[in-house]
Amino acid sequence: MAQPSKPVSPSAASAAGTVRPADPTITVLAAWLMPGAGHLLVGQWRKGVIFLVVLTGMFLIGLAFGGRLFPFQLAEPLVFLAAAAEWALGLPRLLAAMIGGGRGNVVSVTYEYGNTFLIVSGLLNLLIMLDASDIARGRKGR
Repeated sequence: MAQPSKPVSPSAASAAGTVRPADPTITVLAAWLMPGAGHLLVGQWRKGVIFLVVLTGMFLIGLAFGGRLFPFQLAEPLVFLAAAAEWALGLPRLLAAMIGGGRGNVVSVTYEYGNTFLIVSGLLNLLIMLDASDIARGRKGR
């Protein structure tokens, strides 16, 4: 009968060279800046690349559909929330604003679909940031 293995602490595992513990703060900042980067830092390469491709793709589809990059307007609560969700994607949102993308074509048939893709890509990145943070803190298995 096989003996159950003893749990290995992250520090002992890193000393053995099997796991490289990541700083949770750096992991969250990297995950915000570039989708999937947090998972790359904690050693989950496959997930990190998938998140990078999928979320960046969603964001680009939203721009291609004529979605709008919303500004922070406190007078309009829903516009403010949409802007906060879009900014949760970090660098792609910043680059799109710098090149003048996301002006939004209100008369386009796909305008609302574009907005949905832009907003949801940011919200999904928030969940992915939390997942990377949990892994870096040791709350969730690698």
